[in-house]
Order: sequence, then C-alpha cells, then structure tokens
Amino acid sequence: MSPIPHERAYRPQLEKITELASRVRTGEIRLPKFQRQFVWKGHQVLDLLDSISRNYPIGSLLLWDSELRLASDHDIAGIEIDQAPNRERTAYLLDGCQRLSTICGALYWEPKGDPKSLWNLVYDFEEERFAHRKDFDEPPAHQIPLRLLAQPYQYAKWASKRLPDEFEEAAGQLFDNFANYETSVVTLKTASITEVGRIFERVNTRGTPLTAVQVIRAVTWRSDFDLLDAIDGVRDVLAAKNYGLIDQMLLLRAISAAAGLGFAKSDMEQLPSIGHERLLAAIEETEEAAKKAVDFLTTEIGTPTAAALPHANQLAVVIEIFRQIPRPNGKQFAQLRSWFWRTVLGGYYEGWNPRKMAADLAAVTAFAKGETKGIEVDVPPPSTRLWAGRYDRGTAPQKAFALMLAARGPVDLITGAAIDVGKTLAGDNYMQFHHFFPKAALLRDGLRFEQANVLANIIMLTAISNQKFSDLPPSAYLKAEIDFSDERTIRERLDTCLVSAPAFDAAMRGDYKAFLAARSETLLDWARDLIQRGLATEAAPAELDEESLRLANEVEVVDEDTDD
Repeated sequence: MSPIPHERAYRPQLEKITELASRVRTGEIRLPKFQRQFVWKGHQVLDLLDSISRNYPIGSLLLWDSELRLASDHDIAGIEIDQAPNRERTAYLLDGCQRLSTICGALYWEPKGDPKSLWNLVYDFEEERFAHRKDFDEPPAHQIPLRLLAQPYQYAKWASKRLPDEFEEAAGQLFDNFANYETSVVTLKTASITEVGRIFERVNTRGTPLTAVQVIRAVTWRSDFDLLDAIDGVRDVLAAKNYGLIDQMLLLRAISAAAGLGFAKSDMEQLPSIGHERLLAAIEETEEAAKKAVDFLTTEIGTPTAAALPHANQLAVVIEIFRQIPRPNGKQFAQLRSWFWRTVLGGYYEGWNPRKMAADLAAVTAFAKGETKGIEVDVPPPSTRLWAGRYDRGTAPQKAFALMLAARGPVDLITGAAIDVGKTLAGDNYMQFHHFFPKAALLRDGLRFEQANVLANIIMLTAISNQKFSDLPPSAYLKAEIDFSDERTIRERLDTCLVSAPAFDAAMRGDYKAFLAARSETLLDWARDLIQRGLATEAAPAELDEESLRLANEVEVVDEDTDD
C-alpha cells in the first residue's frame, strides 16, 4: 500500500470555537446547500453550551477547503451571515453544522423578532446552568445574556454593574472558558468530490451519506436551478411509465454521458465545469432519451418496471443508446435486443467499473455512427453453468432468469392460461415461481438444500398451481394432470415453461440429475435464440393491473455503486 502524501494526511488542528463562529459569521466558512437545516432541540443546545463551559470535548469539525463554488446558505440558525468577497478557495462545513450553528446562534442572536427564540439564552449564576428566556425583559441580576460573550466590553460592563459581587469570579471564568475553548478541526484539501463523500460518510456524526449528487447539486445550484429538482423531474416523467423509482445517481450518470463526459464518478465531477446551458441541454436530452429507453425495455424486452432489470446501471446505458440513436431502424432494434440479452445473461453489469463504463460508451458511440454492426462489448457466451447457480430471490441472476422465462410466454400447467408475466415481474410475486422438483421432496431423498435450490429447477406457475402441487414429486403431480387432461397437452404446456421432452421424461422417472441436465440444455438453446434473434417475445408484454402497479411502486431501484 502506497504511503499517504503529507498534504492529504488530514491532520486535525485545534481552533478556538469563538473564532470558528466568527469565520462563519463573516462568510469565511460556509454551509453548502446539501447540509440539512438546524434541527436541534432546546435541551441539545443547552447541553452543548454546558459542555463548552466545563471544557468537555464536543467532537471534531470537518471542513472542505475547495476552489469549487458551492451554493451555500445565507443564514445560519436563522441569523444572517455576511457574504464574503470572491476568493480562490472557500472552506465549507461538512460535519458539525448543528454544533457550530449553536455557537453562532448563542453568540450573535439579537433581541428582536420572537422572544421565544431558541437563542434567547442566559447563564444563571445562582443555579449554575444555561437557560432559555421567553421575553425581552431585563433578566434578573444573577443572569447574564449569553450573546454578550461575543462582546468583551459589553460583557465586562454588564458583569460589573449588574451581577452581585459573589458571582464576579464565576463570570470571569465563564468568559474565559468560552473565549479559550478549542476544538479539533480537520480540513480536507486537494480532495475530489468522490473522496470527500467517502470521508464524510465514514466520519460524520449522523451516519448520513454524502453523495456525489448532493455535492454536484451544491456546485451547480442557482436561484432558478436545482439539480435535484431537475433529476426528480425526469423521474416524474418516467413514473408515468412505471419507471419512476430510479436512484438519482443513475440518472446523473446518464446526464453526465449526455454532456459528453461519461458514466464514471470522475466524469460526473466535471459537470460543474461544462456551463449552465450545456448542463440544461444534457438534462433535456436525458429526459427525452429516457422515455424512449423505457419504451424499448417494456415493449421489446418485457420489463414492466425498473425493478425487473437485473442491474439498474444498465438503464443508464440504454438511455445513452437512445440519446445517440433516437429512432433506431429494424436492424438496430434487433441488435439492441441481442446486446441486452448478451449482457444480462452474461452478468456483464455485475461490477460495473470505470473501465467497463468507458468501454460501453465507446461501443455505443461506434454503433450509433455505423462503425460497428452491433454494440460490441466483451461478454462470454452463455453456458449451462448459468443455471447451476442458486435460486435467490431478488438477485441479478434470478431476475435475468425470470426475464428469460417470461420471454418464452409461459402458460399455467393446470389451466393452460397465459401467465401474467407483467404482474410476476413487477414485484416480489414469488408464488409464481415453483421448484419443479419440490425442495421438500428432494430433501426427503437425501439431497442438500443447495442441490435442490438451483435455477434450473425453477419454473413459472400461477399461485393456484403452486399451492396445489405443494411438495409432491413431479412424477405424482404430472401424472395427476395427465389423467385429468392428456399427456400431449401437459407436454405442450411444459414446453412453454422451457421443460423439454427429455426433461419431462426424466421428471416422470424421478431422475433429478437427468432433469437438470436436460433442462439446462433447453435453457441454453433458448438463451442463444434470444441473443441470435434479439427477440424477447412474440407477444406484447402483459399490461399491469392496479395491484402490479402497487407492487412496482414499492420497490426503488438504486444505483449499484461499484464506481470506486
């Protein structure tokens, strides 16, 4: 591991709390827009002041010394602060907002407005404690307004004229304790937006992450523009297509690519430097492309919501594709479908790192320019090993497998009715996934759970069929259905569930190993067919009913943050 450069060691320095408050008041230290508003209660304010008066530690503060111009608040704790003149670098308060706000409020509040203000504070020498007042009347002789601590002359004058002699020494001690109190300050220098976010997440006292979206929002903020509002506007548009619950970072990646930068965090960090008009244009282009991308995914692939996508990050690439190719022709659509199935079944977006991000953007651009026949990325061809993995609800392999099953247009084994794959894929509707050889039956035969719970053993059924078959072995429940209908009908229905004749015969013999081998070959043939033809299904995706929409809107798709 390489040593950390001296200038990036981030060593803490002791600074007087009153001088820090003065720097905030004069605008030398600023509170960026991503900081939350003051939320402390009255007792928390009193506790902090008491800790300072007793010289107790109150925790370190975290500053970011940056040349970036971040939008920042013009008041702190309701107290207007001066606007510092333009300077090359500014110190932004990242952690310690509530504590430093408390000090500023206590020292700089003026007795006007609401007498019940949180900052109408006094120190009571008789009771030896800080207290809130609720009026503008002169306090009793044994109390002194705390705001006078920032005015040494006025404090001394008040103490000499009004305080009883017995409190003279205590008054001097209180002033000295505040004037000389030092706290640890860590100042980040030469740190990137990504690094600042990582440090903030690890050391801040609230456990609240600071994302690149929040920092870039502060850098690009204007009185007439808020990046979060712009991103949420795109989400609102996609919500009408059941794709509204998408992580903000994912859309920021798409915006960054639309601006000619790229998908990686290092690319996004350059957004503040591209200019406001270019940023607005990139957001507009992203919104238009996102609508086309969602239409492609729902109609050509059959993903009713973003939650059905195995990897959320792939949506950012699909958006960029439709930004560069707004109106694909038939051949391009076929290539897009083929690319989708190749990458999904190959697990390409498992660990989407900057190298892959750059490769994706280059491949999309080459395809859009007609330089390549398809979107050429390095993905291994599918193999039967894909379905030897465990069935784990909600994981990327399970979602990819479910999409592949749905693309075949499965019908129910009992009724022969088409399974509502739109509803199945819209949410966690796991009753429509069934172990063809039930786990309980296999466990009774001595197999381990891991051997029974593999993807190749999963088919799509209605909840009614699922419950009826329960833990019966397939040789039993298939025979019952054959007796009720006929063998040819059952075989035809199973074929839509990607259970071939050899797999059916193995199931009737109770040969689980042979069933898995035969079905894995069928799944492989279907995967190759999807990739070669680039077709998801001949039927249009099932429309979502109200229940499906409810399920879809309960799951927010988040950006898989692998860009380190």
